[in-house]
This record gives sequence, C-alpha cells and structure tokens, in this order.
Amino acid sequence: MLITQDMRNPVLFRGDYMKLEYLSAKQLGDLVNNKIIRPLEVIKYFENRITERNNSINAFVYTRFDYAEQEAKKLEKRIDKGEYIGPFAGVPFGLKDFLPNKVGWQSSHGGVECLLSVDKYNSVFCESMEEAGGIAIGKTNAPAYGFRGTTDNKLYGPTSTPFNVKYNSGGSSGGSAAAVADGLVPIAEGGDAGGSIRIPAAWCNLFGYKPSVGTVPSVCRPDAWSATHPFCFNFGLTKTVEDAAILLSYMSQYNPRDPFSYQNQYIYPDMFNVDLPFKVKIAVTYDFNLFEIDPEIRESIDKAINIFKNLGYIVDLVDFNFRHSAEEIANSWCNSLMFDSVIEIEQDKKNGNDYLTKYSEQFPEEMLYWEEKSKHSDIWDLYNFNLVRTDILDQFENILEKYDYILSPVSCCLPVLNKEDRNTKGPENLNGKPVESLIGWTQTYLVNMIGYPAASLPIEISKNNLPIGIQLVGRKFDDQGLLLVCKDYEYVNPWKDNYEICFNRKVDYI
Repeated sequence: MLITQDMRNPVLFRGDYMKLEYLSAKQLGDLVNNKIIRPLEVIKYFENRITERNNSINAFVYTRFDYAEQEAKKLEKRIDKGEYIGPFAGVPFGLKDFLPNKVGWQSSHGGVECLLSVDKYNSVFCESMEEAGGIAIGKTNAPAYGFRGTTDNKLYGPTSTPFNVKYNSGGSSGGSAAAVADGLVPIAEGGDAGGSIRIPAAWCNLFGYKPSVGTVPSVCRPDAWSATHPFCFNFGLTKTVEDAAILLSYMSQYNPRDPFSYQNQYIYPDMFNVDLPFKVKIAVTYDFNLFEIDPEIRESIDKAINIFKNLGYIVDLVDFNFRHSAEEIANSWCNSLMFDSVIEIEQDKKNGNDYLTKYSEQFPEEMLYWEEKSKHSDIWDLYNFNLVRTDILDQFENILEKYDYILSPVSCCLPVLNKEDRNTKGPENLNGKPVESLIGWTQTYLVNMIGYPAASLPIEISKNNLPIGIQLVGRKFDDQGLLLVCKDYEYVNPWKDNYEICFNRKVDYI
C-alpha cells in the first residue's frame, strides 16, 4: 500500500510501502479502525506472505483464505457504517492445530492422520479474537497430543524457528510461534500444559504468556477436571506485552462451569494505569537446584539480572530444595498428562475406533510408551503425582513469601536441530548428564503443576541466530502485576528489532 509523507513512521513503514509484518496486532488494528488500510487489503497481504514464506518454516498446516476474505468484506461494511470493530480489527490470526477451536474447520490433534476430523466447537481464544475484530486465517503445526516441548509430527513434519530454519521452533505451539515471528500473522493461538506457549516464544523471540489458573475459562466435558493434571491453559503468542494484555482483557472471564474459574476480569488499558510496589523483589534461579543448563543460557540470566537491577528492582539469587529430582518431576508430568489422553483413547476404542492398534505408525513412539504406562497406572501413581505437585507448591511459596516474582530460564538449552525422522525431541543429555527428552530440558512445566501465571520474555539472540528467553513467574492471580513488570522490561530491553533477522533472510525450503 502506498503511503503519504504525513503518515510515515520509521518503525511501521519501510521505503514507500507499508510493511505490515513489522506491526503488532494493536498497531494493525488501529490502522484498520482509522481507515488507513482496508481489512481485505490486510488479509491479502498476509495471504501472500504465507504463500511465499510458509514452506521455509512449516508454520501453517491448514489455511482458509476464502473464509478470511469473506470475513474481511463483512468488516469493511461495518467500518463503512462507522462502527468501531475492536482493537484487533481486521487482524488475521492463526489457530493451533491440536484441540478443536473453530467450528467446521479441520483438526488433526497434532499431525495424526487417523485423527483428522471437523471441529465441533470454538476455543476461547478464537471467540475472543473474533470479538476483538480479528479474522481466523488458518491452523498452525503442533506435535501429536501436544506431548513434547518441540514441534514435529508424522503427518506434517517439523516446524522451524524463522531465525535459523535448521532449528526447531519449540513446542507444542511451535507453528503459532514461528508464524508470528516470521510475520505471517501478528498473533496466534497457543495452548500450555507444560510450557507449550513459553518454550516456542523463547525460541522465536516472542512474548509468551500463561495466565493464572481460572483466569481464562476451561470448560471440559464430560469431565470438568480433565485439564487440571497438570493445569492446561489457552492463550496466545504475541510480539508485544500490550497485545497480550489486550487479549487477556477479552479472554479473562468468569464461567461457573469451569471448577477453577474466578470472578476477575482484566480491562485494558486500565490494567496498566496502576503503579507497581515501591520496591519490586525478584528471586533469581539459574536451575531451581534441579536442572543442568547450557552455559550460554546461564549467561543470559546474568544479563536479565542486570536489566532488572537497572530498573530499580531488588534482585537476589535464591536456592530451592525440592524433595524430588528433575527426572522424577518430568516423569510425573509425562505420566499425568497422558491420563486424559488414555481415557479418550479407551473411549474411542469402545466405540470401535482402536486408533493405536490400527495406525500405531502414525503416533510417536514416546507417546505410545507413556500411553501404555499411564494406562496401567494405579492409585499410588496418582498419589505420587499429588506429592510432586505439593513439593512444587511448597517450594514456590517458600520463595514467594519473601519475593514478588521468580526469574529463571525458559529452556535449559538453545533450540535443537530438526530431525529428518519427523520425531524431533529435546536433548537426551546436557553437560554430560542424562535429561528426559520430551520436557525435562525446560524449566516451564513446574509452573503448570500449580497454576501460577508465567511469562516468557526474549533476552537476546545467540551467535547462531538462535533466540533465548527468560521466564518470569508471579503469585497466583497476580496477572496484572506480572504484565506490568514485563512491560517495564520490554521498555528497556525491546526485542522488536530482532525480527529483521527473520524478515531479511533468504526464504529457503526446509
């Protein structure tokens, strides 16, 4: 789109043409609401980017350009009548190809061919984005059952971080993260049961947010408690803290059919119109006294410490004293996450759909292992899971009694190389010591056991163009305070210019 001189902004425009990939969702929505650009122009612009660039990173696995164009035309009629559409007016967004999230659209449960089906309901993210004026444009890649911290599957293959396409985007919301980082859409859906928003955010230089349990309703049936061991969350991946805050203002709502839902809704921009306590206290850990970490990750935490100290925050190194080992906690997470999947699989079997027997080659071997193990779990396994959660809860509370937030790495390692066998996992060892390869190389899944809010913030880009992220954890229900701290951090350590690495790269096929 050609622009005039008085519209020019060096941050938002390049040369004589508007470069929409540089915009946040809020910035793009402002242009649409102010009639500087039409919704159909926006949709076609991002359609072209997806067509030209998606093959190089494998972010989108299903697109509905026809639907998006129709919705854009509907918005144009409303805008012409003088309606205010919403903060994300005309913004195309991606949906995660995992759980059903858009009625009538195709899902694959994370790249499992025999599970291809048509969605019967919408996700809270989808409905909230549409209420805010957004337009769904397609679905993004995820691993089978979301059961790992990387994105790869037998049907669609791996997704790459657009910063270095030889390396994985992280998971399980890796398709969404890669799409946003490469400017294919400004915002996309994530789901987080062990770090599935925060890990790919870290590996793709994004802001990844996981709200407090109960903030965003999770209505599951027939078992209302099925997304609680560990706690699973629906939210989005964004380029800015502001976009996440706006999204939270639409997604936070009370629903009594969620047993953990509570009556608190965040309103944007009111949530930013308050002051933090005079002296914010941050507890820092490199490894929770549990994990092995790459030396470069450790150095990034040192940089984050200096940033928060320069902001005037009180920052102290602290020790944790878990009764369980990293391996025990990771194995407990893997076992518990499969509980509900096993129930679903067994119910399908009773209905004559024995997927695992008929199509075992379509599932990753690690999932088959944990499915079998979880299927034969007993009451003592459930008890042990609760003991692990209690251990984590007590350790976090011991620190949060004295500090406001906990700072740690997101991942213990840099992004991993994609495998050719369509079964990319995390490392099996770090610093010469064995690591559980599905999730045990991250420091995110601890928080899912107890439901506290947590954010992934970009800290730097490594020498191999691999993004590194830090994790900030707040007290339960302190989403507002956590987002305020994140906004402070973003102001002094902005990461938006890093996307030039993605946008200027030569588009190669993976």
